[in-house]
Amino acid sequence: MNFFFFFFSFLSSFSHIQCGFKMFTRAAAQNLFTNVRLKRWCFDVELVCLCKHLKIPMIEVSVGWSEIPGSKVRMTSILHMLFELLLIRLGYGLGIWKVHT
Repeated sequence: MNFFFFFFSFLSSFSHIQCGFKMFTRAAAQNLFTNVRLKRWCFDVELVCLCKHLKIPMIEVSVGWSEIPGSKVRMTSILHMLFELLLIRLGYGLGIWKVHT
């Protein structure tokens, strides 16, 4: 099966991939963080993709959130996110980035 067969469909199964906290078992963290390549905006998306590929179960738990005025997200940030999404798609989709188990 293609690594990113569900590339876009998995995004719809979560309300907020890039918000909130992430918690992992030690074994899951070792599997995931030895494979993660992105360190900035889309590392969360890559983690979810890797969880799906490695069959690591995920659940979404809501967290109380208070928005603070003065967001740091700029247009260049959005462009960077889109670029990283493309990197994920190409890196794993073309087999350039290998997943080590």
